[in-house]
Amino acid sequence: MKKILIAIMMMVPMALSAQKFAHFNSADIIPNMKEYTKAQEEIQAMAKQYEADMKLMQDEFQKKYEEYQKEQANLLDNVRQRREAELQDLQQRMQQSYEDNQRALGQAQQEKIGAIQEQVLAAVKKVGEGGGYVYIVDTSTGAIPFINTQLSTDVTDQIKKEVGIQ
Repeated sequence: MKKILIAIMMMVPMALSAQKFAHFNSADIIPNMKEYTKAQEEIQAMAKQYEADMKLMQDEFQKKYEEYQKEQANLLDNVRQRREAELQDLQQRMQQSYEDNQRALGQAQQEKIGAIQEQVLAAVKKVGEGGGYVYIVDTSTGAIPFINTQLSTDVTDQIKKEVGIQ
């Protein structure tokens, strides 16, 4: 029994050394993907449209404010109060529109980048299963304090090929 236990203990290090580990750099993959470039262009187009909308609202506010200032001294109290309320309402709508636009941009970016990350993860899984790796670690995250790249295989190029980067 003692000999069997010793034999098993001697095989454990051999079994561990037979395991394969790999690493990749997502920062070298994602920005080079066509989908990423397209997503960035779509997000920038959204941002420009939102900026144009905000500019129109600001111009409208500025015009109404200048008109109000010119006429303020000659306005009846109830008309002056109504104009001030209109200006406040317009200002609040501008603020709400800005917040809504920022939220929509953030959500669009999250959805688009999330889909790209899922595509990369699917490629990692495919490479991992195909290569028989126990672990494949992303070196760009900084979450792993140390990776011995001499004992680990860099599969970045394989993953690039899986996601369509030549």
